[in-house]
Amino acid sequence: MGSNTGFLLTAAKQAEQLRKNGNNYFKKDRFGAAIDAYTEAITLCPDVPVYWTNRALCHRKRDDWTRVEEDCRKAIQLDNNSVKAHYMLGLVLMQKKEFAKGVNELEKALDLGTGANPKGYMDEEIWQELAKAKYLEWEHASTKKSWELQNLKEACETALLQKHFLDISDMEGFVDESNNSQFRQLEAVGRVFNKAAEDDIPTEVPDYLCCKITLDIFRDPVITPSGLTYERAVILDHLQKVGKFDPVTRELLYPSQLVPNLAIKEAVLAFLNKHGWAYKTD
Repeated sequence: MGSNTGFLLTAAKQAEQLRKNGNNYFKKDRFGAAIDAYTEAITLCPDVPVYWTNRALCHRKRDDWTRVEEDCRKAIQLDNNSVKAHYMLGLVLMQKKEFAKGVNELEKALDLGTGANPKGYMDEEIWQELAKAKYLEWEHASTKKSWELQNLKEACETALLQKHFLDISDMEGFVDESNNSQFRQLEAVGRVFNKAAEDDIPTEVPDYLCCKITLDIFRDPVITPSGLTYERAVILDHLQKVGKFDPVTRELLYPSQLVPNLAIKEAVLAFLNKHGWAYKTD
């Protein structure tokens, strides 16, 4: 039993050294050598999820999405809380145009990452990819909806024209009245379908849903004692680098005084759910 434990400890130590070697190769853009090192580490200790996610990252650099998916799914089997595994699997699914599943994985990654480390370096990267994914999901659905509405509109207009011709044949002496009625009906159809398409037409995000510093739509809004709302990361950066004061009111302000603005956060989510175009980040 003792010799077996010693063997396992030695294997774990060797695997960890191989991981470090792989990391060094990765930093030098030697992705093939990094993959070999991580593969050896996996052979020695196949139950360590970080070896699988590290190798997946190398495959991602090579645009080998099939292998990225394989390694990420294995890592998730080993650790369902792996931020990197859910994140990269989300990217894979977006590549495959499986938008709903991709968004789901990216949302999992963001929730897990924010919960583990609210100021983690990956947090902003995941959010940017999630915003892109949400926009693509909206664009795909919007295109489909637009096509369906156009077809339905044309069918309604054709049906009205056919009805008009039948009415004319039955209404001698009332042609003008029939024409006016048809015109009003076609106008009404146009208004109905324009209204149906309104949510998919990009406009401007309301000011109250945007940060006063960045002018971007809120993601994690916090409110100050003076009643002003800012994006959390932005106001924290201001307090750290510029000074402990509110950038608008100039009143003394400390990070501990910031409170999540749940009402604005809910309003932002409701707006984004209705207007997916607002996810566009560039």
